[in-house]
Amino acid sequence: MTATAPLLGALPIGRRTGATDPVARRPLHRRVLAAAVLLGTVFGLLLFGAAPASAHAALTGSNPQDGAVVATAPQEVKLTFSEQIAMGKDSIRVLEPSGKRADRAAVRDLSAGGTVAYGVELLPDLPQGTYTVAWRAVSADSHPISGAFTFSIGTPSSTEVSLPSQEPGTGVVGVLYDIARYAAYTGFVLMVGGASFILLCWQRGAGVRPVQRLITHGWVTLTASTLAMLLLRSPYTGSGKLADAFELSGLREVLESKTGAALVSRLLLLGAAALFIAVLFGSYARRDAAADGTPDGGDDDGPGVERKDLAFGLAVGGTVVAIGIAATWALSEHASTGIQPGIAMPVDVVHLLAVATWLGGLAALLTTLYRGPSIEEPAVRKFSRVAFLSVVALAATGLYQSWRQVGSWSALTGTSYGRLLLVKVALVVAMVGVAWLSRRWTQQLGQRTASEDARDTAEEPEGPEESEEPAEAGTETATVGVSAAAEGAGAGAPADPVRAAQLARQRAAVASAGRKKARDADPIRSGLRRSVLVEAGIAVVLLAVTTVLTTTEPGRTQEEAAQSTGSSAAGAAAQGPAELKIPFDTGGTNGKGTLRLTLDPARPGANTLHLWIDDTRGAPLDAPEVSVSFTLQDKQIGPLPTTPQRLAAGHWTAPSVQIPMPGDWQVQVTVRTSDFDQVTVDENVKIG
Repeated sequence: MTATAPLLGALPIGRRTGATDPVARRPLHRRVLAAAVLLGTVFGLLLFGAAPASAHAALTGSNPQDGAVVATAPQEVKLTFSEQIAMGKDSIRVLEPSGKRADRAAVRDLSAGGTVAYGVELLPDLPQGTYTVAWRAVSADSHPISGAFTFSIGTPSSTEVSLPSQEPGTGVVGVLYDIARYAAYTGFVLMVGGASFILLCWQRGAGVRPVQRLITHGWVTLTASTLAMLLLRSPYTGSGKLADAFELSGLREVLESKTGAALVSRLLLLGAAALFIAVLFGSYARRDAAADGTPDGGDDDGPGVERKDLAFGLAVGGTVVAIGIAATWALSEHASTGIQPGIAMPVDVVHLLAVATWLGGLAALLTTLYRGPSIEEPAVRKFSRVAFLSVVALAATGLYQSWRQVGSWSALTGTSYGRLLLVKVALVVAMVGVAWLSRRWTQQLGQRTASEDARDTAEEPEGPEESEEPAEAGTETATVGVSAAAEGAGAGAPADPVRAAQLARQRAAVASAGRKKARDADPIRSGLRRSVLVEAGIAVVLLAVTTVLTTTEPGRTQEEAAQSTGSSAAGAAAQGPAELKIPFDTGGTNGKGTLRLTLDPARPGANTLHLWIDDTRGAPLDAPEVSVSFTLQDKQIGPLPTTPQRLAAGHWTAPSVQIPMPGDWQVQVTVRTSDFDQVTVDENVKIG
């Protein structure tokens, strides 16, 4: 995910200890601007100098070829792919014209010499007709792919095969799987980012209940979504039926796949993360409270040292667990395939960790602003620095990923992946604008707080300092309430400690509500909260767009697939057979039907022509007379007449049709169905 500047991080609510000199910050801004220009230049050079790559697998060839007519039945059907895929035992199906299985239902790996190929053996003594080959697989980046084509044995025929119109990874199962994928990213961001915010910026947050709930909810969300993806994986890549989620055979296949292994590893790592969270909210929070209660953070052997040692251990252990969880995505999705996977996977891990640290820290900060106690300015300053480092990491890794997945300027605007990437960049720009507003609110709040500090220092009489902590204020109010209740009891009435405590709690609650109301009424703080809330909302949309990007075929691959399709079409036109399907209507009785014409090899020189005529029911139509002619209009050649010979009912052939030169030839077919009813239809065919 590409990120923006961490200006949103400077959100002090406690007292400000000093002001920032804008003159001192100016050289840093210039360096950041220069770095941005440099990164943009590198990005452009990378896009212009991109090398070929692929991310989703594609069918590159088959034997027999799509649309081929073979004299005898082949022993097997072989499919060739652009990269490594995963196929099950029933991933290739060959169906007769009647819909009956024509293969032995046992897919074999035929890969050799760097070529990825799979095949299935056919049954003996197959009848003539048109056969349908349907296949499905999972590409190396975990996305399901599928396709189908036909070939004919002897004479092409109509077919009763009905293929499912639903693509793999779509429908109800696809929607649920995508929701689980988005929830997994969200949970990871909240869990890792919230924990990082505590350890790196605000140690006191380990004991703040709203922040604890945020991190815990992140862990629960990530765990639940991972379990859901593990169960939905089989129908997501296979049948598409929700009921198959609990099929043991399908779950077994998932566990044996790369994606299944990654999901199981994530669940195991989440067990370690649960232990980390328990220690963070238990032992670490108690030691932090003990250290805060000791002057100067404790002596050399006191709570302060214990807290630092525990913080170091949590930081190391948490980093290892976070890297491991991030690696489960890198090892099973886009980063694991295509060009430079050895570089792309570590880069993807850094990218995910930077996203989590930045956006998760923002969520923790926003939660504290609205539901937690006041947060000290040093903590906010630390988050600003952490967020800035996250932005630098996001910029560097995002540039590399953009080059790797897009590859060219045309793919940036001409593919769905590139357009989504532009939407993502626009959202980042919006976040920069809102962050700038947050920065202005922060500066105003800091200037006013500094002036208030100076005034309070000048006017404050000598005496004991009044505590600023809400808890201590509440304790003082409670003490006053108890004394007042005791005095109000009178000399003749015994003091009621229960009633006194109740009154103290009520007065403390009223005092706390009054302080909160006063803070909320502050226009500067209100503006600050609103700007951070808007920024968090944009971040949610940004995370959703990123999730969609992970399920979208990269722009580089989309362009290569389009070029491959064009090359394949040109190759098919050069090598043949070329096929035409033309409807006709002579206007008489039984005068409607369809012409099917093949020209092999559809290149200059001798070609073999086959012509089939079917009526509206698909049955052969034995027309009394059929003639064919070829015309190359731009060269003013033709018409070149050909009279095919009848082979069988509804089937004619011409064994040696001479085409003098390549070009876009017009084929005219004249069909006579009675003594008075005939029609001439035409269609263009590419020769050479």
